[in-house]
Amino acid sequence: MADNKGGRDKQARDAERRQQERDVATELERGDEKEPPVEAAELGDFETELEAMNFPTTGTEIVATLGDHTIESVKGSYRVEDIVPETDEETFDSPAAVRVQVQRPTVAAAMKRVVESSETLRNTEFSWSQRKAYEMTFQELSAIDADDDDEGITAISDWVVDQIREKETLPASRAVRRQAAKFCRANGYEVRVDEWLGI
Repeated sequence: MADNKGGRDKQARDAERRQQERDVATELERGDEKEPPVEAAELGDFETELEAMNFPTTGTEIVATLGDHTIESVKGSYRVEDIVPETDEETFDSPAAVRVQVQRPTVAAAMKRVVESSETLRNTEFSWSQRKAYEMTFQELSAIDADDDDEGITAISDWVVDQIREKETLPASRAVRRQAAKFCRANGYEVRVDEWLGI
């Protein structure tokens, strides 16, 4: 491959795609999920229609095709359109990538708000690594305040969306973690320094 801007950009895209594939595989294999996952049996017709779609596909196409499907979880019912960002910038390489999204609906709903809000920003790329850091923060909040209607996830996703609107930029993942840690400590949750939120 030529050592020029186009070649380097392609290498970066390929590396990010490979990382996404590894992350999806890891998520599917994990047995210690923070948010209780939606059981595969609950996905039924959704799975059948999802497998019939052509991949890669966008969030917009998934919402157009499957948006009315309801996913039942231990935390309530969610329509697919409530947890998949309706944007062409959100690309899913396989049914497994979509499955990972819908099996953690609380985190997915928060990420949908953030992703869709980030689309209002000009010349801003919401990188895969930054997105994963946001998701990890929401997952940690889900585990910490599991009995409190996910008020931490709501508070931090509100804060991120406000930052996007007011400052017209995506907050750094470290700033999101710091805000989440501040929320936890203010609400009596212990955050150790060796944890993700221990910043």
